[in-house]
Amino acid sequence: MSGEQELGVTESKEHNPGDWYAEVVQKANLADYAPMGGFIVTKPRGYALWEGIQDNLDAWFKETGAQNAYFPLFIPESYLEREKDIVEGFDPEVAWVTHGGHNELEERLAVRPTSESIIAPYMAKWVRSHRDLPLRLNQWCSVVRWEATDTKPFFRTKEFLWQEGHTAHESEDEAWDETMTRLDQYERLYTDVLAIPVLKGRKPDHDKFPGAHTTTTTEALMPDGKSVQGATSHYLGQSFAEAFDLTYTDEDEVEQVAHTTSWGLSWRALGALIMTHSDDQGLIVPPTIAQEQVVIVPIWNEDNREEVLDYAQAIADELDAGDIRVELDDRDERNPGFKYNEWELKGVPLRIEVGGYEVADEEVTLVHRPDGENVTEDNDDDLVETIEEHLDIIYDKLYATAEANLHENIREAENRNEILGTIGQHGGYVKTAWCGNESCETEIKDTISAEIVMVPLDRDEEPIGDTCAICGEAAHETAYFAKSY
Repeated sequence: MSGEQELGVTESKEHNPGDWYAEVVQKANLADYAPMGGFIVTKPRGYALWEGIQDNLDAWFKETGAQNAYFPLFIPESYLEREKDIVEGFDPEVAWVTHGGHNELEERLAVRPTSESIIAPYMAKWVRSHRDLPLRLNQWCSVVRWEATDTKPFFRTKEFLWQEGHTAHESEDEAWDETMTRLDQYERLYTDVLAIPVLKGRKPDHDKFPGAHTTTTTEALMPDGKSVQGATSHYLGQSFAEAFDLTYTDEDEVEQVAHTTSWGLSWRALGALIMTHSDDQGLIVPPTIAQEQVVIVPIWNEDNREEVLDYAQAIADELDAGDIRVELDDRDERNPGFKYNEWELKGVPLRIEVGGYEVADEEVTLVHRPDGENVTEDNDDDLVETIEEHLDIIYDKLYATAEANLHENIREAENRNEILGTIGQHGGYVKTAWCGNESCETEIKDTISAEIVMVPLDRDEEPIGDTCAICGEAAHETAYFAKSY
């Protein structure tokens, strides 16, 4: 019992979500804290989840014309300074290398906070005519942003893993289509892989990516009422192309400035995954991305040990042949109860229990991780199909719970006090009419640490009210306020 107590989660998700989250991350063997504050060590089980995200996105990117490349970790200061908005936007967050060994460098090198300033010059070098366009590059890498103070594994760390795409196009329309293609792929990842519904919108002008024309975003609502910026896709306009001389000759041999985009998703998606689905028993992972989709726990006594193990092994072999990721837990030194708790803690979506009764009746007992639903099924020629159906049911359960949380927590407010009271009492998203001035957001942010996480994608969409709920001036946007990670 002492081992089981040590294994389990002791904090409450409802009453102490911060400590609960940290405990799940560590006890589910996803990550550990590094000796330097603000950094983490990603353990194999955590990295496997990131690889699941990579596998899906990377395939979709390549299907839509992107190619993977890799650019240096370090960016010369002179490169970073060529786009003034990048300098101003990231200056407080940049880590600098000033020495190589014992020698002071002639020019400081920035540890990349983002890579537009190192990628755009090479895109300019590689593009000469309209025949070279569109150019679509993506890299999987880490970046460093030193501003993070209140760190939380995967949600906010000084170094984090991500992908960043960078593209160049002939026209604004082509670049905007690219921006939306990537935003739609991010939405697809959340809805079809992570079982998390998201809202799509754009950032207000004062919160868009430095130097961008438009920043679009996916926002996911966590059970504690806070929003997570799931991914962003930026139409950069021509500012970066002008700064780095990214031009091309059109069909009439006239030199034109390219239109560019950038788009990225970080391992913050893993934070959203953990926070959304997991419970007080530990991690819960959707079958789509689970390292093990099914765990088989045999239950034997001295009289039927070999019979039960042979039966369990045959099931494992059949599922493995059917491309189901399966683990047979036949350890002698652990009892079934300990195994149940351990695999629940690790988030395996479906458990198959096999004992003497199952062997005798040629059945399997299935237990769904999210809610403990217990189902008995025949062990017949359709077992792989049966298990796949149950995995789909488990995914649908996870998505339905997250979808209900989202829909129940989008509320409207007509004035300042309603915004403050609604977020203070319920959390979630509050939709309200907004004049477009940052000062009105600041008033809310300074009071309850809530901000405008997005506005509608359609710039022509009418606001939900005629006057700003905060200052009373004419409204130009519908703003979604929320507390956020």
